Amino acid sequence: MAFDAKVLADSLSPAGYRLTTLEAAFPRFVLAEFNTHRVFSRNSASSRAIPIAKQLRRVLEEPYVPIEFGSNQPGMQAGPALTGEKREAAEREWLRGRDDAVRRVLGLVASPDALAGGADLLEILGQVEEAIRDKSQPSEWLNVHKQVANRLLEPFMWHTVIVTATEWDNFWNLRCHPDAQPEIRLVAEKMRAAVEASEPGELGWDEWHLPLVRAEDREQVGSSEDLIKISAGRCARVSYLTHAGKRDLQADIELHDRLLESGHMSPLEHPARPLTSDELAHNEWSGNFRGWHAYRKSISGEANPLGPKVPARAAASLVA
Repeated sequence: MAFDAKVLADSLSPAGYRLTTLEAAFPRFVLAEFNTHRVFSRNSASSRAIPIAKQLRRVLEEPYVPIEFGSNQPGMQAGPALTGEKREAAEREWLRGRDDAVRRVLGLVASPDALAGGADLLEILGQVEEAIRDKSQPSEWLNVHKQVANRLLEPFMWHTVIVTATEWDNFWNLRCHPDAQPEIRLVAEKMRAAVEASEPGELGWDEWHLPLVRAEDREQVGSSEDLIKISAGRCARVSYLTHAGKRDLQADIELHDRLLESGHMSPLEHPARPLTSDELAHNEWSGNFRGWHAYRKSISGEANPLGPKVPARAAASLVA
């Protein structure tokens, strides 16, 4: 994996307001800084959702290693980056930290005794994967859940985010700045370049911005209501594919319905329609979007998801 940014959907409303959805990849430890930008609607891969063995293999085979090791000095900005032998030594220490974290996670999943003798980590992981696959975990395994065990791996993880917004300038100004941490500056620059290179498609008043919905999906699904659900479900997974690695339109719809029923509303922010002329005359803002109305905002009680649930067919009135 590598730093990356690509446009998933880019739409221009009849009134001239632009709404863009991006997929961005960057180190997991940058997420906290990314999430301070409240005009963004976003969803990302969860440490709680990815199986431990899968995450361990990713971290062993393709860990994140800092693009530079800045020297220590007072303040938030690092001093000159290490070079030559010092840079190489810093990278070795970072990877030793990765190995230590992997060992501790393997100990939480299996048994600390399995790590005795300094055995190869990939070899141990292979044995753990086999035991999980065959449902033959020994009784002495700790078998700690991924929502705890995976947290130890986060400094070494790559992370994928889907983000939708109408307002980007503050993000560019702060995160493309020389004072920003190098990792978030690099991905912000890639995001800005992707937006600048993209030509938004013009939508009509009754059309929807639908990230991750392909032309083939539109041909197979005649209902705008279902296309909205498919978009929301895929944004929740941050992928076209189900967790089983397949494209399944019905699974996307069912995921949307479960999210709605359980009050997990953020994936429902990415599909959006243009604000009407009458709505714009009253207020050009709807939630964190300017000139656009997120699907989530059309669902009664969306701001209090732990309150009474709304039916899964709440989208029907939006596309009548």
